[in-house]
Amino acid sequence: MEKKATIRSTREWLASKSRADRRVGLVPTMGALHEGHRALIRACRQKSDVAVVSIFVNPAQFGPSEDYARYPSTLEKDLELCRAEGVDLVFAPEAQEMYPKGFTTKVRVEGLSEKLCGAFRPGHFDGVATVVLKLFEIVSPDLALFGEKDFQQFVILQRMVKDLNLQVALEAIETVREKDGLALSSRNAYLIPRERQLAAGIFLGLQAGRVCFERGTKDPDVLVAIVRKALLESGIETLDYVTLIEPETLETPNQAYPGCRMMVAARVGRARLIDNVRL
Repeated sequence: MEKKATIRSTREWLASKSRADRRVGLVPTMGALHEGHRALIRACRQKSDVAVVSIFVNPAQFGPSEDYARYPSTLEKDLELCRAEGVDLVFAPEAQEMYPKGFTTKVRVEGLSEKLCGAFRPGHFDGVATVVLKLFEIVSPDLALFGEKDFQQFVILQRMVKDLNLQVALEAIETVREKDGLALSSRNAYLIPRERQLAAGIFLGLQAGRVCFERGTKDPDVLVAIVRKALLESGIETLDYVTLIEPETLETPNQAYPGCRMMVAARVGRARLIDNVRL
């Protein structure tokens, strides 16, 4: 496995491996890798000939009062995981490599970035789209893999790829969960034991909504109320949003239908946790 920290060395290494019949896959991450990332890496290995993982805590997607300075950093463990999973190249740049002095460009996907998490984290998805576009330009992947937990992010990146005619296929991998249903997230490390128990209620609330849909409830307001009630009863009191959305527009449908997503963003202790389920 190779590790590169500069754009130039990364491009040179990939150029040396380039062949028309070799498919390059990319798993963009911010490090603090867990079993969810491992699932993405394994899918990447299965679907590509050259597996690339980027590890970069992107300052552009953090607001002034957010957790950029304390975001978990476990680079050596991350490299061990990547090596064990057969990753070919890890691109782990410093912030000044990605955003040199004088950098002023931002990518914004209008109409999708301002909704849901975007309403609570202004500019967040501009930072995500900007860094992912840069990674696509640096690595030139044929395939990029993301987790369904960050569903809004995936929809935004799909729109960016379509609008800009980028030659990369995006694929979402099913959310990996703990035994009690909690979606794996690097931010779970912020949870103390009591908060960790409470956090399991997020998935239970989402499941309550899905069960009611499967039993015939189609009214979005009713489904959202059921999920919200289940969350509050489980002890999760601080909710940024609970909503039902269409998977392409992120708008609430008139009636729920198979393929819609029930979305939740909740705050448990210091952690802001997001999750969703497909109806």
